[in-house]
Amino acid sequence: MILYALWWALWAYQPWDMADWALENVLPVIFVPGLILTRKKFCFSNISYTLMFVFLCLHAIGSHYTYAEVPYEQWAATLGFSLNDLLGFTRNNFDRLVHFSFGLLMAYPILEIFARVADTKGAWSYYFPLEWVMSLSMIYELVEWAAAEIVGGDLGMAYLGTQGDVWDAHKDMGLATLGAIIAVSVVAWVNFRYNRDFRSELSESIRVKDNTPLGEVKLRELKDKSRDEEMP
Repeated sequence: MILYALWWALWAYQPWDMADWALENVLPVIFVPGLILTRKKFCFSNISYTLMFVFLCLHAIGSHYTYAEVPYEQWAATLGFSLNDLLGFTRNNFDRLVHFSFGLLMAYPILEIFARVADTKGAWSYYFPLEWVMSLSMIYELVEWAAAEIVGGDLGMAYLGTQGDVWDAHKDMGLATLGAIIAVSVVAWVNFRYNRDFRSELSESIRVKDNTPLGEVKLRELKDKSRDEEMP
C-alpha cells in the first residue's frame, strides 16, 4: 500500500492533461479504498494483492500521460532501439498493453472471489473469472464511450484514446480476454499438476445435478407449494 501510494503520487505530479488524469483516476479512487475497507471481511492472498498492485501501477503511468501519449518509444530510444519498429506497431500501444494486463493480472483475484464466496469448483472456477473479465472489459468500454460523449471535445477524445482505430474497443476487449485465458490456463495447469482431485472436480462440476426441468415445471411446483402453504 505504501509502495503504491508513493508510485501514484509520483505519476500524479504534473500530469500531461489534468482533466483526463482526473477522469482516469475515478476507478482507482473507488477501487483502492474498497480494498482497504473490505480487507478484514475478505482478505485476498498476497499473490492477488501483488497482481492488482502491478495493474494499478501500469494504470498510474497511463493516466499521467493519457494512454495514447505514453512515451515508451522515447524510453526505448535511450536504449538504442525502436520498440514500435521491433514489434511492428504503427500506433502507441500502451493502452493495448494495459487492457491485456487487466485480463492477465485481474483474472486470478476474480477467481479467488468466486472460489471463496460462490464456492465454485472444477470448470466453473475457470469459466466464471474469464466471463467476468470479459464483462468488466465490455462495461469499461461502455463507460468510456459514455464519458467521452458527456465531456466531449478534446478531453473526450483523449479519454477514449482510439487513435483513429474504429475497432479499438473490440481489440481492447479481445486483449483483455486473451490475458484472462492465459491466467486461468496457468491456474488450471497448476491445479492439474498438484491437485489430486483435479479430474474428479472437473467431471463433477459439469455433471447434471438435477434432472428436473425449470421454466414452466418449476413455476408449477412453486405455485403448488404456495397453494399448499395457504391451505388451512
